[in-house]
Amino acid sequence: RLILTTIGWIVMRSYKDIHGSQRVNPNLHGDVAGSQKNYCQLVRTFLFLYFICLFIYVLFSQGNRVAFGANLGINGNVGHFNTEITLVYKNVFSNTGSYNPGTGIFTAPVKGVYYFSFSGHNHSSKPMGLSLTKNGVKMVIVYNHPAGRRYETATNGMTLQLEVGDQVYMRLWAHTWIFDNTNRHSTFIGHLLFPL
Repeated sequence: RLILTTIGWIVMRSYKDIHGSQRVNPNLHGDVAGSQKNYCQLVRTFLFLYFICLFIYVLFSQGNRVAFGANLGINGNVGHFNTEITLVYKNVFSNTGSYNPGTGIFTAPVKGVYYFSFSGHNHSSKPMGLSLTKNGVKMVIVYNHPAGRRYETATNGMTLQLEVGDQVYMRLWAHTWIFDNTNRHSTFIGHLLFPL
C-alpha cells in the first residue's frame, strides 16, 4: 500500500508540474511542445495503471479481512435430539460475511490459516457434547459428563488450514444439551490469521 501511495504521489506531482509549465509557457512550439505532449500522455497512462492497481489491491485485500463472532441467541436449552445437529448461532456480534447466521456455517472465502474457538454452557445434571467440525469431520470437541446440579462452561479452539469453500461449523452431539441466555455463554468465533 505504501508503494502504491508513493507512486501515485510521484505521478500526480509530475502531472501537475507538466500542466503548470504548459500554463507558464503557452506559446511553446516544435520539439519542446511535442515532448511535453508525449510526457503528458505518459503520465496519463501511469495514472490509469496506478488506479487499476489500486482497485485490484482494494478488491483482493477485502477478501483477507475475515472474522465473525456469535452466540446462540436463545434463552434456554437446545436439545436433546436423537441425532447430531448443526448449531445455529443467531446473535451475531461481528461478521464480514462468511458466516451464515441462518445455517450456522462458516465458509472460507480465501485459502489460509484460520483460528476458531467455541464455548458451551449447560446444567451439569445433563451431558453436553460439542464438536468443531470441518467438512463433516470432527476437529476438536468438548464433553461435559452429568455430575451434580450446577452450571458449567467448557471451551476449546483450534487453528485450521482451509481451502476456498471449506465449511466449519459446530455440532451438538445426540442426546446432549447446550444452554444459553442473555448472558451469552455459548459462543462461536473465527477469523483469518493469514492467507496462503
